Order: sequence, then C-alpha cells, then structure tokens
Amino acid sequence: MDCLFLPPDCGARIDSDTRVYWLPGEGEEGWMPLSSVIEQASAAVTLILPAEVCSSFAVNLPTRKARWVNQALAYAVEELLAENVDDLHLTHGDALDDGRRRVIAVRRQLLADWLEDLQALGLTIVAIHVDADLLPRDGTQLLVIDNRALLGGSAEARLAFDSKQWPHLAGQCPAPRHGHGTSAQSPAPLDDYRQLDEPYRFLASGRAAALNLAQGDFAVQAAGSGLGQWKPVALVLVLVLVVQLVFNLVQAWTLESQADRYAEASRALYTELFPEDQRIVNLRAQFDAHIGQSSGGSSGFMRLLDEVALALAEGIPVSIGQLDYNQSRGDLAMQVRASDFAALERLRQRLGETGEPVQLGSASRDGDAVSARVVIGGRG
Repeated sequence: MDCLFLPPDCGARIDSDTRVYWLPGEGEEGWMPLSSVIEQASAAVTLILPAEVCSSFAVNLPTRKARWVNQALAYAVEELLAENVDDLHLTHGDALDDGRRRVIAVRRQLLADWLEDLQALGLTIVAIHVDADLLPRDGTQLLVIDNRALLGGSAEARLAFDSKQWPHLAGQCPAPRHGHGTSAQSPAPLDDYRQLDEPYRFLASGRAAALNLAQGDFAVQAAGSGLGQWKPVALVLVLVLVVQLVFNLVQAWTLESQADRYAEASRALYTELFPEDQRIVNLRAQFDAHIGQSSGGSSGFMRLLDEVALALAEGIPVSIGQLDYNQSRGDLAMQVRASDFAALERLRQRLGETGEPVQLGSASRDGDAVSARVVIGGRG
C-alpha cells in the first residue's frame, strides 16, 4: 500500500505545495510536493505522522470491555498530560510486558485538519500510524535518517530527536539496543547496527504491528475490506427488492380491479338475462341451472357467454336485451342495443378477436339508439 510521510515541521494545514515523503507500493520514492503525489496515488493511502506531534506512554486500564475502555483511558491519561484530554485523540494498543497498555495521543483538531485537507486534495486515507511506532518491537530500536533519530521498540517510548543526543539517552533505554541508519558509521552505544538504503521502506514494513490511529472519530473503512465492499451491491439488491415489491403490489391491485370489473359485467349480464332472479348467491351455479333447464348442456353456451362478458367488461357501451343459444349450431344470438353504430362495430371487432365467427345483422335506429342482432360462434 502507498505510504505518505508528513515532515517533522509540517504546518497546521496542508496544501498541494506541502513537501512530503512519498513511498509508493511500486515506483520511485522521495521527497516531493503533494501535487506530485496526487498524480500517482492509488485509491488507498496510509498516512504516517511524525513522532514530533505525538505523545506516547503506557497506562493501566481497569477494564478490557470495549464500551468502557475509552472512558477508562481518558481518566488514566489525564494526570500524565498537560493538555485537556478532551482535545486529544487517544489510541490504545498492545500490552507491555508489565501489563500496561500502550497509548499514543495526538491533538484532535490537528489530525482532523490534516485529514480534511488531504481528502480535499483527492487522497483517501485508510490507515494512520506514527513513524517511531513503526520500528520493530524488539528491545530498543534506533533509526537515524540524516540528523533525525527515531526511538521505538518494546518499551513505551516513541521519540524523535537530534541524533547527537543519542549518547545521553542510551543509558535510559533497555538492552539490547538495535540500530539502523543511512550512515555507514554506527552511532554509539549500540549492540548492533545495520545500514539502510531505504529507511522509509524499512519503517513501512512495520505497519502490521503498529498502532492504527484510525479509530473512534477517525475510524475509516479500508477500501475492499470487511463489509464495505458489499455496500453498493447490498444497496442495489435492496432497490431491486423494493421495485419488485411495488410491481407485485401494482400487479395484484390491477388484477383484482380487473376481476372485479369482470364479475360486475357478468352480474349485469345475468340480471339482464334473468331479471326474475332477485338474489344472486353463486353466479356460475345459477347460470348452469338456467342453461341446464333450457338446453340440457351448458359448456358451449358458457364459453361464448364468458367471451361476451369479457367484452362488456372493457367498457363497450352496449346492452343486451335478448339472448338465444342454439345448441345444434353452437352459436349464441343476441339482440344488442347501443348508442350508435360505432359501438356495435367495436363489439363485433372485440368478439372477433376471440377467434369465433361473428355476424352483425342489419342495424336499425330505435329512437336515440340503434339495435342489431349479433351472432357469435357456430360450426360453420
């Protein structure tokens, strides 16, 4: 992952001219203005803070329950800090050999401003570390880059200082004392020393064990990790389900309304054909009873009658005054009354769509209406 190291003298705000050390996963590294970094940065960048802006110490915490740790941490560090604890962003991490928990503090507003500026420049910060905390957790670790020295290791200290001060600090640091640096000459006193050609890449290799300050108010979801990558898919699925549910509801309402219209048309037709029946309980059964009495068979009649009922349910403005079913020919003759000739023609065309033969007899005017004989069905 690409790493962005802020300089020790970084100002309170960051802009495109701020010089930083850019360490890409692949490619050329070095000090450059942020404007150059923006052109190369990937979708996920690790931010490395200078130890100069942070405080590091260790405290005893009375609880390990997540919901109480933050409150207990604030009380535990209050006496160790000169600043108001509410103004600090506190991050706790691994335990020392004596059971105390490692803590790193940084001014909350400073970190918030830096992240805001980097985001405005188009950089996505997914992890935050302190450079001195990236050193290996084995004894005392000293890294010297030019004249700047970083102190870390298994103890609680995380410091940045002038490398000339190391002889005065060495006595306070537990053995073994491991040294690394860009100089060919080892600063004394050290138990061992290794010269580095890429000190920043050496630091970046320690990210896995280092504290990540992207916690609490500054927590970020790393791109492509956890459930974050599935959120767009989940949103699409939810949208599809909502659309499908709405479609099903609309379709159900439409079908129910259509069924009601067909039922009403069938009821109206039954009332016209059999006005003596004042009480309708089971429309189909009562139809069958009437047809059985008159013709001894109802399947052909009911099939044709269903087609007529469906046509009337579509709103064609006609009424049926007389109906005659001929079982031998298999046709249904109707005396139809309409407001005009166009309505009769619409009925003929609609019944013709059923595939049954349809005959429209000569229409005659009857007052302000017209009437004609319509025959549907037959065996040709």
